[in-house]
Amino acid sequence: MAKRDFYEILGVDKNASAEEIKKAYRQKALQYHPDRNPGDKQSEDNFKEAAEAYEVLSDGDKKARYDRFGHAGVGSSAASDGGMGGFGGFEGHMNMEDIFSRFGDVFGGGFSGFGGGGGRQVNRGSNLRVKLKLTLQEIATGVEKKIKVNKQVGCKECSGTGAEKGSGFNTCNTCHGSGYVSRVQRTFIGQIQTTTTCPTCNGEGKIITKKCKVCHGNGITDGEEIIGVKIPAGVENNMQLSVSGQGNAAQRGGVPGDLIVLIEEIEHEHLKRNGVNLYYDLYINMADAAMGTSVEVPTIDGKVNVKIEAGTQSGNILRLKGKGLPKLNQYGKGDILVNVCVWTPQSLTGDEKKLLETLRKSPNFNPQPGKKNKSFFQRIHEMFE
Repeated sequence: MAKRDFYEILGVDKNASAEEIKKAYRQKALQYHPDRNPGDKQSEDNFKEAAEAYEVLSDGDKKARYDRFGHAGVGSSAASDGGMGGFGGFEGHMNMEDIFSRFGDVFGGGFSGFGGGGGRQVNRGSNLRVKLKLTLQEIATGVEKKIKVNKQVGCKECSGTGAEKGSGFNTCNTCHGSGYVSRVQRTFIGQIQTTTTCPTCNGEGKIITKKCKVCHGNGITDGEEIIGVKIPAGVENNMQLSVSGQGNAAQRGGVPGDLIVLIEEIEHEHLKRNGVNLYYDLYINMADAAMGTSVEVPTIDGKVNVKIEAGTQSGNILRLKGKGLPKLNQYGKGDILVNVCVWTPQSLTGDEKKLLETLRKSPNFNPQPGKKNKSFFQRIHEMFE
């Protein structure tokens, strides 16, 4: 699915001031905050989407690149300078904890609250990272994989609440259910009020009356799940994909972490990859190069016949247009570039030596570089034009 325009996500125009962008993000984040929308996957996605938009538009350099180049200007390839690094793509993967810690100042502290002064703590599960090996064929078409993952899951005995069946929760007497406590301290400059997470209930605002005997009140146990992961066509080696909400379960029904999938590309038997292009070294003998022939060249979809013109020189590059890999989240494909290598015999029989000795004196066997036989650098230059 194509990424939405960042200005559209926050509901501001391109001339909006930094303060207007900040205000718009605050409204969107509060609207889709997990505390207000527990268990709502769409709201969580909208929450992350708004954070991604604010990450770019609140930074002058990133905003300038985005205004000029769109999403391509702030993607993974544009982030080598330490920028956002594919925040919403396959490399950065800012999770919920990252968002809370990075943009807490937008709310005047206590991101989990709605009045700028703290609020009940929302437990969040940790992220999981797994490696997934893919063949070149799977990368070319995209694939859905089933991955068995050992992870923390919600306790079945108490349904993830941490409370034994038949029991429940009491309001925390320390914070009276707010999840935080305030303390006023007198200093030489006046009174200073500080707000911290309640130490009794750890910010949850409630206390379990009787803990579950299976999970001991945590609401999670060790288990395993089989998770379906959709891999888009065109991914690259060491690229990371984030599957939202499929990481470790959180204590007592909180927000689960994400599953981070690291792509490992299995090397192809014949083809070498460089971005969306594939390379193949084709070896032919001197006779075929001189007289021309037809040979088979491997591609991702099988072998294809390629015509070798008479007089083909070693180092000539043949382009099989559109036979490469698809561009990630874009239209179009790369090419297969066939590097022709004319094989020189390394041992000869007596008759072969006599034949070549005769041919050596022929004018046609003398090198005649010219317009038809372009230099290596000319071919490389034309190939990338």
